[in-house]
Amino acid sequence: MKRLSKKQMIIFAIGQLGWSLLSGLISAWLVTFYLPTSGDLDNGAIQYILPGLAIGGFMTVLGLITALSRVFDAVTDPLIASLSDRSRNPRGRRIPFMQIAAIPLSIVTVLLFCAPVAEQSPWNIVWISVAIVLFYLFMTMYCTPYNALISEFGKTQEDRMFISTAISLTFFAGTLLAYTPFVFAGLLRGAVGFAWSYRICFIVLAVIACVSMLLPTFLLNEKEFVDTKPSEENALASLVSTFKNKDFRTFSLSDIMYWVGLTMFQTGLPFFVKVSMAFDETMVMVFMGGMTVLSAVFYPFVTKMVKKFGKKKLVIAGFLGLALCYAITAVSSIPGFLQETQGTADGMSWLFGILIMVIAALPMALLGIIPQSIVADVAEAEAVTTGQNREGMFFAARTFAMKFGQSVAMILFTSLAILGVENLDKTRNDITASKFGLLIVAIVAVAFCVLGAVILLFYREKKVMKTIAKEGDEAFLKAIENEKDLGEEK
Repeated sequence: MKRLSKKQMIIFAIGQLGWSLLSGLISAWLVTFYLPTSGDLDNGAIQYILPGLAIGGFMTVLGLITALSRVFDAVTDPLIASLSDRSRNPRGRRIPFMQIAAIPLSIVTVLLFCAPVAEQSPWNIVWISVAIVLFYLFMTMYCTPYNALISEFGKTQEDRMFISTAISLTFFAGTLLAYTPFVFAGLLRGAVGFAWSYRICFIVLAVIACVSMLLPTFLLNEKEFVDTKPSEENALASLVSTFKNKDFRTFSLSDIMYWVGLTMFQTGLPFFVKVSMAFDETMVMVFMGGMTVLSAVFYPFVTKMVKKFGKKKLVIAGFLGLALCYAITAVSSIPGFLQETQGTADGMSWLFGILIMVIAALPMALLGIIPQSIVADVAEAEAVTTGQNREGMFFAARTFAMKFGQSVAMILFTSLAILGVENLDKTRNDITASKFGLLIVAIVAVAFCVLGAVILLFYREKKVMKTIAKEGDEAFLKAIENEKDLGEEK
């Protein structure tokens, strides 16, 4: 079968820009739009649903809706993966799913922000509940087959690393585009009002996302590059077989630790910047943007580093790098160590902010690229060993690990950040955090990252790489020839 050219790999990566943009809109704006702060309400925001911790005194209505939609999402992941793995469509097992999902996913993303009643109403709750379930359904229909193609399009380790690097860059680009309404909505607000100033931005971005997602489905002919036998296993049997793979279990457990630690830090970044370091909230975008740009600088060097050190060592180094970053954050959160009043950051605050931004850059690059290629390696090794082509299920299981880790992180963050807050007001929409609570958050994030590194020591990289070795992979094998797999069975 043909190999993708570099140009075709870039076309494939543009699909990730599309879905990461839509995912970013939900992550960045769903809570902001439907749980407006007092400042937003003063600017014309509408309270569409019941505010505050209205469910049992510890969860918002929107929190309950998103939690239940995640349960639905966890069920659909393996089902869509199995349907894709077993597909006998003459156009391929993956691209037909992606084409079907792209347009409805884009439409539903916009509709999610178009609650029908311009005040608090049960109908708005129904609207949001149905829309977010549909959003996750169509997102899974696109992302699961898309991720499976990483393994199938990546004929060699060189190709696989190039694809992983390209989609990591487009993921960051899509995520950054999702934050542009912070700028453009304000320009539109005087003419169209608060809600439509955001909706217009979301419509424009959804069109960009839709075109990006459809581009690889029309420009790449899957059958020219992939010739695999469809899997014969049903969804449950395929899922069970996937988790029977020892190397995948090891990687998945380590991956969960990564997503818990990363999400706790990303969720807490605005609070670390504003509460721990006493910066104005505008500095959140400065530090986040700085980390992203610095991380992108390292991207071209990751493949060369993998050829020299192997994948496992670099992922472990990424874990430990993040742990160091979080440890510095913990020190900055010690009550009384830095300025206490927001907007009065001193030289020490700047030192800590820059240190965190610089130290996090390389680990973000390593962990943004390499884990995807490890999943592709394990999935291919399984196909070689068993004859079952379950790439979709492997990536669906990895997505489940990501979502599980993110969910655990959100529960931990919201529970720990409020420790030490006096007279907590449960009617507020925005999270209140104390320096003591943020200190605990940072320490817990360090623990998860270190634990992730320890677990990954038992991933049998040499065994997997030898199973799938092809002509052109010599440099990648040489990097690990003297390594010993701790998890190797006697």
